[in-house]
Amino acid sequence: MPYKKVTLYEFGGPDVLKVENIAEIPEPGSGEARVKVLACSAAYTDTLIRRGIYPDVKQKPPITLGYDMIGVVDKVGGGVDNLAEGDKVAELTILGAYSEYMILDAKQLVRVPDGLDDVDALSLILSYVTAFQMLTRLAKVQAGDSVLIHGAGGAVGNALVRLGAAMKLKMYGTASGSHHDRLRDLGCEPIDYKKEDFVLRMKSYAPKGVNAVFDAMGTDHFKRSLKVIANHGTLVAYGSYNSTSSADLIKDFLRVSLWDLLPWLPSTAFYSIGAWHRKHHDWFKEDLLTLFQWLSEGKISPEVSHRMKLEEGLKAHELLDSGQAKGKVVLMIGGQ
Repeated sequence: MPYKKVTLYEFGGPDVLKVENIAEIPEPGSGEARVKVLACSAAYTDTLIRRGIYPDVKQKPPITLGYDMIGVVDKVGGGVDNLAEGDKVAELTILGAYSEYMILDAKQLVRVPDGLDDVDALSLILSYVTAFQMLTRLAKVQAGDSVLIHGAGGAVGNALVRLGAAMKLKMYGTASGSHHDRLRDLGCEPIDYKKEDFVLRMKSYAPKGVNAVFDAMGTDHFKRSLKVIANHGTLVAYGSYNSTSSADLIKDFLRVSLWDLLPWLPSTAFYSIGAWHRKHHDWFKEDLLTLFQWLSEGKISPEVSHRMKLEEGLKAHELLDSGQAKGKVVLMIGGQ
């Protein structure tokens, strides 16, 4: 039976994404599960991979993008005793989720609790696990702590704000003016990065500095963020939005790592969910299950910007490149 997937044959702009019809659905091997994908994200990280500047992905085209997915187990291979056909599962796939079917390591899959909306559950896998691990495992913030969130209108920034509200943090966030009302509603004081100097504004808001800054901008922006952090605070870098090459990303990683060795600076760390997923999959599973529980209890409510078809992957990437998405961009698959 044929199925569809989106293939990237060369690095470049959104137009390099091609929808393909594959003749036969793959069979799972020992320890594997075949998953019918219900929904996956079109994420900013996917655009970095598409452009060939994401250092965590070494594979060269042809490749299929897709950093995360929610799906249903369609068939299991030999030796799989933790899953059965019909189980709903989640995974941080890194690659491959822009497809109607995937073959995955059965032990890596996380069971999705009954009663959760597919898209809401999907929204937690990449953006919310990233935000949750940065808040709790790196910055180790507590209720009442103050934080500055750069790009608070983006997918991860929005997750940081919504989790911060649930954790009762005092929040400030840089974002364009169109996001300000929404941020105020969530308890985050907005700063217009296009019109205001966030360093000067934060000196008036928090003269002694904030407990943590979450910065995905990269390059010299990290240096400026250091100026608004309290002595024992933490800078968490998790991307390089301003970078134009993988070399820029590597330089930013090395710079942040070096700063953490200098005792007169605040603590600094560079976070990559892909690297953490490989090294600490037990943390990923534990944190995702915690977030599923918070979702079921109504503590968090993910914001979805667009629901699109798999065949609209190119349009989804154009939307992401334009910076106009206010929340999660989801590709609906599996007949949804």
